[in-house]
This record gives sequence, structure tokens and C-alpha cells, in this order.
Amino acid sequence: MVLASFMEEVCAMLITQPRQLPKVDDMLLDPSLEKVQAEQGYSTVKEAVRSVLEAARQLLTGRGDEASLHPDFRFIRESDQQGQISKEVLLAAVLLKLEREARPGIRPVINATGAILHTNLGRAPLAERALEAVRACSQGYASLEFDLEENRRGQRTASVEALLCRLLDVSAATVVNNNAAAVLLALAALCRGREVLVSRSELVEIGGGFRIPEIMEESGARLREVGTTNKTYLSDYRSAINESTGALLKVHRSNFRLSGFTQDVGEEDLARLAHEHGIPLIYDLGSGCLSHELSELLPDEPSIAGAVASGADLICFSADKLLGGPQAGIIVGSKESIDRLRSHPLMRAFRCGKMTLAALQATLALYLDSRLAQDQIPLLAFALHDLDRLRERTERAVFRLTGHGIQAEVQASHMIMGGGAAPEAAVPSWTLAIRPGTLSPLAAERALRSWPTPILCRTAHDTLLFDLRTLGDLEEEILLEALTHILKEEAPET
Repeated sequence: MVLASFMEEVCAMLITQPRQLPKVDDMLLDPSLEKVQAEQGYSTVKEAVRSVLEAARQLLTGRGDEASLHPDFRFIRESDQQGQISKEVLLAAVLLKLEREARPGIRPVINATGAILHTNLGRAPLAERALEAVRACSQGYASLEFDLEENRRGQRTASVEALLCRLLDVSAATVVNNNAAAVLLALAALCRGREVLVSRSELVEIGGGFRIPEIMEESGARLREVGTTNKTYLSDYRSAINESTGALLKVHRSNFRLSGFTQDVGEEDLARLAHEHGIPLIYDLGSGCLSHELSELLPDEPSIAGAVASGADLICFSADKLLGGPQAGIIVGSKESIDRLRSHPLMRAFRCGKMTLAALQATLALYLDSRLAQDQIPLLAFALHDLDRLRERTERAVFRLTGHGIQAEVQASHMIMGGGAAPEAAVPSWTLAIRPGTLSPLAAERALRSWPTPILCRTAHDTLLFDLRTLGDLEEEILLEALTHILKEEAPET
């Protein structure tokens, strides 16, 4: 009892001089740190205590005027504006620091921005079957490169390739870790040291600053531009073909559009020209749309089926965009060309792991039945969400929020695919529109991002806009609870 009473006095005592700061070992004996020591380890907690005490020492000696000097200054200052510190404040700072540092950098967020394929948020969410497949194959061992029937080593992408051939009616297919790798591998395997003809209007820059000319350079192929920025004719390709030509390259301009006085050459015409001269046509399709229903919603976005029908020898596209699967690059086409890619040294550098292949296999299997795909692949469910149902959901959310005095209404809006897909396709949607009262939109957005499950929206004319089509029931509940908590006190009195 005497010891307990003494500790209470120490905790309540205000610290005004550096010499009054407790020792690291004494802080570590406090019961409030026992649980976190068991979870994060003694060394981690000890380092956090030492760091917080150093922050307090700098603050008390007048060397902590700039918050940038130490990350724990802000919390300690906010706890006592007079610079008088108690042990409770120090312990709270330690716990806050440990909580902040234990929080993973990559964690779930709620995407209410209206961009379905938000590149910064990981693009396409996976179907439940894909998640189950990843868990089943990753929690133990898996037959990744083992043929169970023949009792010998197998080929890791064999089952995925078989599904792709069945779905797309192609003779061969393979998979690498993303579409940029797919294009690089195709050029390296088929065109190293030779010229590749590509329209000047298709020398695009994709996400992250990667440019088609740079990818070509790394492959060892030599770029040869044909046509002009706005107009390219079949005759431009024909006149440029010579004994050094290794392939024609067609690149879908997935993240921008040319309009006005323009001319392009179709894939079918390019395939015929390439085959007349005994060279392949490589088609960088980009997003890779496999759903017929989604193709109807995005009429300007080329489909995988259309690309296959064009006669291109190799077609490269992403798995984590309009396909709705994990990050991967898919290559389909002629068996001769695919075999050359499989045997290239870069194939090992670009190959996928068991979790990616398991998720991709499960996603592709859903496409065997279009109804299953539309119901169970989140990307398709979000994009093809019934507008009347979406408006009803949004109206219910408005009713709940206005009951707490929050200014909310339903607004007609548009959603976008995002991720560099269909840049001009603005699909009709409905949004939950909220005016955050006396709180500024910037402050409201910051509070939403700081929620235990961070929430992202978009802002227009001082109004917060939330598209509910990408939210499940649980995510919608989290959103409404967050908005009620953050904005209820800021709502104007009526």
C-alpha cells in the first residue's frame, strides 16, 4: 500500500526540471506498460520510453522549440501548454508512440472516392474465392511446381495458363508479375537487337513515370517511330519495315485520349501487315477487359476478346485492372511466341509467387460463368451496381445522418474506373454529399483519414462526397459512425 501510494504521488507530481524526469528503468516498471511489453517486446518499449524522456528533456531545457526536432514534442506540448509535465503525460506519450509505430504502413482503408480502380489504394479488391485460395495455399505447402498425377516437378503457371486458353480460345498463355514486365519480356524475347515499329502517338507514359520508350530500351530492342503525334497510317508502317524489323507494337492509350484531327491503324490491319512480312504483332492492351457486361458499360475500352480476334501474335494486359484480379501481367497468343518467352532468362525474374497465382486462378475460374463473375468479383459488382439500389442506399444514409443534425443530401454524380482505364468514361452514380458545418472540409477529411479504418472521399465546392458503391455493409456502417462522431458536434443548431 505504501508503494502504491508513493507511485500515485510520483505520477501526479509535476515535472519542471530535467533532473525530475524519472529513470528509464523506473518507467518500465509501471503497470500500464506491462501489456504492451508482452505484445511488442521489452526492447521496443524501452526504446520508446528513452525517446519520450529525451523529448521531454529537450522541451524542459528550452531546446524543443521546433516540433521537427523530435516526433513526441507535439503530444507533450498539447498535454500541458505551460511545459509542466507529469509522469502520466510521459506514459501516455510512450503508449501513443508505440501504437503509432506498431500500426502497419499498408492497412485497410475505405474507398468512397468514386474511383473503382484507385491505383494508390491497390486497384481491384479480390473476390472472396480468391482470398480463400490465397489463404489455403499460403498457410502451408502447395503444389506450386509439382505435378501430383505424374509425381514429378511441374510448371508453376500450368493451371492458370490452361484456364486462360479455355476462356480466351488461344493456343498458349503465360503470366508474369505485372503488365510492364509482360511487355518488356515480349520485346526482349522476340526483338532484342532489332527494330520495333510503333506509332509516335502511342509512346505513352504509364503510372509511376514509366515510359514505353524506356521499357523498349531496357529490352534491347530498338525503337523506331512511325507517323505523327495525331495521325498514323498503315503506309507509315509499311514503308518503315526492313530487314532489321523485329515486330510491330500496338499500344492502347489507356490513360488518355486523342481527339480532333486524328488517324490510327487498327489491330487487324497491323496483324495482316506483320504477317505479310513474317514478323509478329505485339499488342499492349493495358487494362484487359474480360467481362461482356463491363465492355458494354465502357464501349471505348478494347476487350481481350477483340484483341484476340484481331490476329495479334502476343497480347499483354493487366490482371488487377478491368479483370478484377491480383497484380499480374498476362500474355496470350501463339504457342511459338509464348514458348520463346517461357525460355527467356527474364522469365525467372518476372515470375509470380504462389499467392498471386492462387488468387488469379480463382478469379479466372469465376469467369467461366458470367453471372458468378458479376456477382462475386468486386470490380464488376461495383461497376455494374444497380443505380436505383445505390440511390436507395444513399437516401437511407442521408436519413440517418440528418437525424443527428448533419447537413447531408443525395447528389447525382459520376464514378470513374481509375487505374488508367477508360479515362473519359464517366459512369452515372449517386453520392452522399455532406457540408461539414463549422469544420473545414480539409479538417473533416483529415479526421476521416485518421479514423481507425481510414476513410477517403473527394471534395467539391466545400462539400464532402462519398460514393457508396464500393462499400460493403460493414464499411458503410463504419463510415456513418465516423461521420456522426466527427460532424455531430460541428452541426449548426436548428
